Amino acid sequence: MPRTKFEDVIFTIIMVFVMVYAMICYNIALNIGAMTYSVFLSAFHELVIMAPAAFVIDFFFVGHIAKKTAFRLVNPEKENPFHLVLAISAVSVMWMCPLMSFVATLLFKDTGMDLLPVWLQTVALNFPMAFFWQICYAGPFVRFIFRLIFRQAEKKPGTTVADECA
Repeated sequence: MPRTKFEDVIFTIIMVFVMVYAMICYNIALNIGAMTYSVFLSAFHELVIMAPAAFVIDFFFVGHIAKKTAFRLVNPEKENPFHLVLAISAVSVMWMCPLMSFVATLLFKDTGMDLLPVWLQTVALNFPMAFFWQICYAGPFVRFIFRLIFRQAEKKPGTTVADECA
């Protein structure tokens, strides 16, 4: 989808906001035992800390790894190009969830000597939510918003799906 570095930055910012905000709401709801209106407001306090961390981790590390891995798993010229999108999303979650859960565990959980077990529990609770939120809602929503912002012209002749996803 993003074709330039600028577009990549914008896409990452939008995705970070949608994913991180939802995951913060989810974790606050888990901690207090209910999803309430106050959760949505409380999440903004953590968002200021977690969003920049997620942007740096995704933009400088995970995004590149996810694309590289996805291109090894899927050949968009021989398979449905949407499989590449799903592969990038899945690999992103596989890296981002443990890394962001670690950041959240360090910053927001009183682990004492139990850092490893608390982090593993946090990953186990976050992964299903992150995966399905990304695949079913955040990914499609962010791609839709991105297409509205950057009304991309029709694909040029000779351009491949791999060129557009790289």
